[in-house]
Amino acid sequence: MELKDRVALVTGAGAGLGRAYARALAGAGAAVVVNDADEAAAREAAAGITADGGRAIAAPGAVGPAATADALVARAVEEFGALDVLVTNAGILRDRVLWKMSDEDFDAVLDVHLKGTFTCVRAAVRRMREQGAGGRVIVVGSPAGQRGNFGQTNYSAAKAAIVGMVRTWAMECAKAGITVNAVVPVAATAMTRTIPAFAPYIEAWEERGEPFPAWLRAAEGFGTPEDVAGLPVFLASPAAAGVTGQAIGIGGDRLSLWSHPREIAVAYREGGWDADAIAASWATGPGREPETYGIPAPQPPEPLGPGSGDGGAA
Repeated sequence: MELKDRVALVTGAGAGLGRAYARALAGAGAAVVVNDADEAAAREAAAGITADGGRAIAAPGAVGPAATADALVARAVEEFGALDVLVTNAGILRDRVLWKMSDEDFDAVLDVHLKGTFTCVRAAVRRMREQGAGGRVIVVGSPAGQRGNFGQTNYSAAKAAIVGMVRTWAMECAKAGITVNAVVPVAATAMTRTIPAFAPYIEAWEERGEPFPAWLRAAEGFGTPEDVAGLPVFLASPAAAGVTGQAIGIGGDRLSLWSHPREIAVAYREGGWDADAIAASWATGPGREPETYGIPAPQPPEPLGPGSGDGGAA
């Protein structure tokens, strides 16, 4: 992928996935504006890119307010002359079960994830339309937004809404040649380290350099931040000019396309449906195969018992 003449802004790029995205975009030749609420992390990440021969500047600031978004876009234009690619990665967690979640927990997560995505995309699209050369908007979703996750009312709501906005923005921005897509990543980060099922594998990788098991990389699509960094580069490239309005999953050895909500079972009744009629037909009609919900826990393969084998294959 060749992005030599492109300028990208990545929010939440001081560490984890955001840092991997910024490094990959810079590695493909793009000039990168590295944003993070942690000023030291933003500067360190930008310095790492320039030390490797790339072009990058740090632009610290907590996303959410429109003023921050406008300032980030202005910084990209001031330093590099344009803005062609936006990746909205910034996010925080305030996990609590519903009955223990405070207003502050809810508002903080939606302010960064949802409003931060909205204000940054709005500012970027305004600039891209003014430039008249199209652009690439890449927002970051989550499996929690696609399926729900225990203890993440705020996070799941924000991530689901972000993918909802993608479908609207893809229509609104098409005439200007701006594509809008969501990345749905699964990787070892500070966020996923809090998930008990993943924690032992992340600890083994971080502290002892142990690679993730093959079954985890394939069946669960779980790997390193670098494993997912190629997707934003692809979406920012000319090769993805016709890709828009999509939610694309990536992680470990897996690349996937998430479906959008659609009717999967329909029944008709002349005169309409009252409660009794719905009850009489639900189990054999539209409700015959209910949809699943929640993110399934990783399931390692069963170990082979004594004397079992695979037919002698090496």
